[in-house]
Amino acid sequence: MRKIILSTIVLVALSSCKKESQKTDDNANSTDSVSVSQNTEPASPAVGLKVLTTQQASDYLQKKNDTLYVTNFFATWCGPCVQEIPHFKEKIAELKGKPVKITFVSIDNKDVWNTEVPSFVDKQGIRENTVLLDGQLLDANFFKSNFKEWTGSAIPFTYMRKGDKTEESLGMITSQMLDSKIKSLLK
Repeated sequence: MRKIILSTIVLVALSSCKKESQKTDDNANSTDSVSVSQNTEPASPAVGLKVLTTQQASDYLQKKNDTLYVTNFFATWCGPCVQEIPHFKEKIAELKGKPVKITFVSIDNKDVWNTEVPSFVDKQGIRENTVLLDGQLLDANFFKSNFKEWTGSAIPFTYMRKGDKTEESLGMITSQMLDSKIKSLLK
């Protein structure tokens, strides 16, 4: 019975955060401002949040060292994304000074980077840990190059990497799940 209820909750969470529009253009050279961008500077928001190209995002996601990188992809309009932020904030405080870096990646549309996103991250208390990535530039190549499971069809999505070990969590992550996954990768 618990498995059925848990499965239902996960499915509801996933379907409630389907991306409103996913770019299907296969233009890989302009897919994101972190990894694929070629001499194209993203528009810098006046709010002081760092903007990543798709190439920069890919480079960050591929870092292999003794640090545990926990990367949470979210949008301000996603209810389950908002619900899980306190779990990550608890871990940020708990793991301060340890080789763990928790980053929130906003994939909101650029038209709200200077309005809704800064207000949201300030309200949530996650400004220092948040970067911007233009979700409309993310294409199938970006997802295939960086993830085993995530195709970008829904958020929230959490990606963890320490060295060669990775962990992917699609959908809302509970405090217990986050704790368990972090502990297993820190071993």
